[in-house]
Amino acid sequence: RGSMPNDTDVVPGRRIGVQGRTWAVVILLGLVGQVAWTVENMYLNVFIYNTITTDPNVIAITVAASAIAATLATMLVGAWSDRARTRRPFIALGYVVWGVLTALFGVIRPGADTTAAIAAAAVAVVALDCVMSFFGSGANDAAFNAWVTDSTVPGNRGRVESVLAIMPLISMLLVFGALDGLTRAGQWTTFFGTVGGLVSVVGVVGWFLVRDASTLAPPTEGYLTTVLHGLRPASIRENPRLYVLLAGWAVMGTSTQVFIPYLIIYLQRYLKIEGYAIVLASVLILASAISVLGGRVIDRIGKVRAILPSVAIMVVGLVGMFFARGMLPVIATGTVMMGGFMLSAAAFGASVRDATPTDRAGMVQGLRMIAMVLVPMVLGPFIGASVILGANETYTDLGVVRQVPTPWIFPAAAVVAILTVFPMVALRRFPAGQPDPGEAARP
Repeated sequence: RGSMPNDTDVVPGRRIGVQGRTWAVVILLGLVGQVAWTVENMYLNVFIYNTITTDPNVIAITVAASAIAATLATMLVGAWSDRARTRRPFIALGYVVWGVLTALFGVIRPGADTTAAIAAAAVAVVALDCVMSFFGSGANDAAFNAWVTDSTVPGNRGRVESVLAIMPLISMLLVFGALDGLTRAGQWTTFFGTVGGLVSVVGVVGWFLVRDASTLAPPTEGYLTTVLHGLRPASIRENPRLYVLLAGWAVMGTSTQVFIPYLIIYLQRYLKIEGYAIVLASVLILASAISVLGGRVIDRIGKVRAILPSVAIMVVGLVGMFFARGMLPVIATGTVMMGGFMLSAAAFGASVRDATPTDRAGMVQGLRMIAMVLVPMVLGPFIGASVILGANETYTDLGVVRQVPTPWIFPAAAVVAILTVFPMVALRRFPAGQPDPGEAARP
């Protein structure tokens, strides 16, 4: 079929199963990869806030810089794995190095309570985060996600994607439940070392567990051309549906990054919920259940049709979070917010996989990273930081005035999420192609 996209929203006929070995790889590598991203996306921000500086712009810069590094890695490694016709070594070796670099965060501390020492520590964190994100994204976002596309078909991607969508929530639950006590006690070296060791061990296991799909065909052009293929205007004209879906995903993702980098700090410092781990655990369990159950609905009614209703659920939850005070109201509204987010991510992810050209699954992971990481993590945290600084809420800790996130980050995120309507309306101009019977029937 060459580079024609496998672009279909609903595949008629019998349900397509997923092999047990495939599920094992999806769950193990998907979960442990998200454990590492939970540490990087949420706890690294807490680490910076508690040990280096409370300036939200430093957190925003860290998130944005790592997003750029991650996107670059995904584009380079994704195209490399396409040409190599294998994902396995990129996944396994990448996870091993990813774990080692994660463990190194535990050794960074300001040498003294001076402006120069704090600045040096901040630069060190940003630099290490960029290197770690490069290897992590090369292994997880490029190679692993390309492998998932290789190993699934339109008839089962909604189920697989709904499971992958809950991995960030389950990983948060595991980290909060098993390791949050270490962060409260300031044992950051043990915290980062434990997570890093786990990621490296799973990389070794992945070497023996992952099997490449037999249908991989390398691109015919040179490597640099392969890397840049997805950014060419001709590629956009050939696959407009793919790019419109990616644009919608970028808008939805940006809305989540307005509040997620500051969420734990908000619960701790603004709402003063001491049992915030219980709140997060409850929300994650309930939202995960919503996502898994919703995956079957997504496959049944169609991935694209499920996007806007899912985003609407998330918006309702975001508005509710603005008013929520206390543990139970936050759990209730947080479940709606995160449930909608997970359903939206599953619907977008499966839709993009369906629209992916069959010989460029690795290259498309770079485009996915631009949409779901680079744009959201460059724009979202700075929107959140400007809202936080504009609200100017502070508290005093040991005589030091510290900035604190406020509820206004949630309506700001809701406004951004509503903008998803525009690319989804534009998508109607580019209807999905007809289902490919051969792809649908492939075991």
